[in-house]
Amino acid sequence: MSLGMADDDSRTEIHLPADVDWDMLDKSKFFFLGAALFSGVSGTLYPTVVLKTRQQVVVKDTPCFKMAVSILRHDGFKGFYRGFGTSLMGTIPARSLYMGALEMTKSSVGFATVKMGFSEVKAAAIANAAAGVSAAMAAQLVWTPIDVVSQRLMVQGVKSGVKYNGGIDAFRKIIHTDGIRGLYRGFGISILTYAPSNAVWWASYSLAHRAIWDGIGSHLKREENGGGSGFKPDSKAVVAVQAASAAMASGVSALVTMPLDTIKTRLQVLDGEGCDGKMCIGQTVRRLMKEGGLSACYRGLGPRWISMSFSATTMITTYEFLKKLSTKNQHSCGSLQ
Repeated sequence: MSLGMADDDSRTEIHLPADVDWDMLDKSKFFFLGAALFSGVSGTLYPTVVLKTRQQVVVKDTPCFKMAVSILRHDGFKGFYRGFGTSLMGTIPARSLYMGALEMTKSSVGFATVKMGFSEVKAAAIANAAAGVSAAMAAQLVWTPIDVVSQRLMVQGVKSGVKYNGGIDAFRKIIHTDGIRGLYRGFGISILTYAPSNAVWWASYSLAHRAIWDGIGSHLKREENGGGSGFKPDSKAVVAVQAASAAMASGVSALVTMPLDTIKTRLQVLDGEGCDGKMCIGQTVRRLMKEGGLSACYRGLGPRWISMSFSATTMITTYEFLKKLSTKNQHSCGSLQ
């Protein structure tokens, strides 16, 4: 891929490694390595998810640091990994669905938009947005039941009066009490939260990635005073730009979707409350407003922002690295320096 002078003479042409699309991937290697790499990422970031979930379900607003100290005092370090085994079991199939839907949609929509006459920049943004929506919807089919069980384990002893002896016991009790639909509590609002969030994130990532390289091209052009035949960044520069683009895309996404995420969490973890024993969105919103107004919907924003920022930067750099490792022909996407 080349950016720069083909579009604007004020920029130096930048030669980036070619994009790796769905047809270029060794699928078995892609999913196997992806499961291993993203399991490690999930384990690293899991404590911030526990903190965010705890803050969202408590009635009184509790600072993040105070919540962390409370978890350490009562449960020790293992308290930050409550429900992690269950979460990990769901992460592998959910990630596989996510990555498969993402790449297939991105390739097909990208090809279609280019044929329709859209510019490369607009086509990439549209394809990434569509891919984000389809990937989120596919992953939630697996992830919502896992999310319900793992979050019940996270808040055990804090809000929920039901005691669970691990993920399997929680799964059985939820089925016994609420049936299959108990495992899909909050599924609708999960789609409303993650589908637009993924669309915004992937489209923003695509635009931010292009804008950063354009800025670098303009800077290099001024430095060269009109000379030079182009610039080929090394792998460190490529990773740095990917990470910066991911961080930029994640900030607004976290802020915009936080109220929906709080409502979703409340619906998934509170037992036996709500409209005649059934939780409903309206009553959940009214309770949040009574507890602290709009600010109650943003409890846990700090941990979620941190989690999304770190997750985004590690995810995209890991994901791009994974795609390079999984290509059928390594030479087609540049060397792995």
